[in-house]
Order: sequence, then C-alpha cells, then structure tokens
Amino acid sequence: MLVRMNTAGQSSRSMPLHSVSVAGAVVRDDGRVLAIRRADNGHWELPGGVLELEEAPEEGTRREVLEETGVEVVVDRLTGVYKNMARGIVALVFRCRPVGGSERTSVESAAVAWLTPEEVTAMMAEAYAVRLTDALSHDGPRVRIHDGQRLVPEAA
Repeated sequence: MLVRMNTAGQSSRSMPLHSVSVAGAVVRDDGRVLAIRRADNGHWELPGGVLELEEAPEEGTRREVLEETGVEVVVDRLTGVYKNMARGIVALVFRCRPVGGSERTSVESAAVAWLTPEEVTAMMAEAYAVRLTDALSHDGPRVRIHDGQRLVPEAA
C-alpha cells in the first residue's frame, strides 16, 4: 500500500532536505580495506556516493564501489549511519567482501589502494576513518554525527 504524506500545510523551514549516500567498507581476507583518493578534492575515503532514487542501499553500494574502483563486491551488513551536519548528508556504510573485478581509477577516483587500518586512520579525516573502524567492529551498527572532518560529541 502506498501512503502519501500531505505536506501542503508545512513551511519550507520544517521540511528537512537530506541527501542519502552509501559507502562500502570493502575488507580483504588479509585485513586490508579498499580506499580511493577522490578526484575532486584529493581526500582519501571509502568508495561510495549518492544513492539513486530507485536503488536499494545495498544495490547502490555495489554500483558505487564498482564505478569508483573496478572491484565487484558482495554486501555483508550495515555497519554505520553517519550524518554530516554541515551538508545534510546521511551516509549508510556497509561492510563488503571483494568477489571480482580489478582495481582501476575512474573520473571520481584519482587513486585506488588497499590500505591497512592504520594507514586509513593516518590518511583519512576522522569523520571518514571511523567508518572503517566501525565496519571492523562487531558491536554495530553505529550512529554518528560529524561536521565533515571531525565527529561531533553526542548531546546528553
């Protein structure tokens, strides 16, 4: 059953506008994780991007990882939900396993590498490195907020 909400009486200020993105924490058997250096800003991040309207989150994760890295994955589980408070982006991060393809760059990725968790922590901003830490943990999924670089302490 399709239910539509009537928003005619709501002000534009009360209408939240969020973008939903997905990312893959792709972990090999040796513990290395797939990362990209973004072509637009040079930052290292897990591969991912905006979820298309018609896509399931797992499908979007597989698509984004393949588009940005050339690696085919199986999505195992949701490991975290992250909100960028500055930009209104909600990111769903899934732990994945590589099952095919071969590493290559794309128009969105200037470099593709298999990094150790320590390298991820050193090379990525805290708000993005924690996504891998959470994916390697077994006590998730986690819900976190950040400002685009650093985690924001949770309100009491």
